[in-house]
Amino acid sequence: MPSAPVAVVFGAGLDQGKPSPYLEHRLSAALDLYRAGKVQAILVTGDNGRDSYDEPDAMRTYLIEHGVPAVRVVGDYAGFDTWNSCTRARRVFGVERAVLVSQDFHVRRALALCEAAGIDAYAVGVPEPHDGTWLYGGLREIPGAGKAAVNAWLRPDPLFLGPREDGIPKALADAAQG
Repeated sequence: MPSAPVAVVFGAGLDQGKPSPYLEHRLSAALDLYRAGKVQAILVTGDNGRDSYDEPDAMRTYLIEHGVPAVRVVGDYAGFDTWNSCTRARRVFGVERAVLVSQDFHVRRALALCEAAGIDAYAVGVPEPHDGTWLYGGLREIPGAGKAAVNAWLRPDPLFLGPREDGIPKALADAAQG
């Protein structure tokens, strides 16, 4: 697997404030990439649209508790959907090249949207048992593909663009220092 400076991990739900099993599998895959030296920083992007729901902090906590230095885990708190996550990764966090981490049914859409946002990316599809959750995720891709096509064509601003953030450059600078 080729290296990339950044892994982008997309949110996948919480269970009582902790990563859902699908999200935990994504985070575990990102940990494997980090431990293998394939990425130097991890951008966790998800929903934080209400006080009682904070995917990015739950994701950051998980990765930090599993040994990733806090400076290397950057949170995007306005990744409300895949397009918002991809375009913010490029425009707000300055990600130019990344490996995308999601379930295998989602990575094609994530890859297409991140490429449309200007990120040179490849993806790691996390396999899952073909259970009810997997089926639901796959079915969500049908309308998601249409929405993705419109986003890739029109390239709308994200819901919250915000100013440029320096978390990823700081993480990569920390990695360069050893």
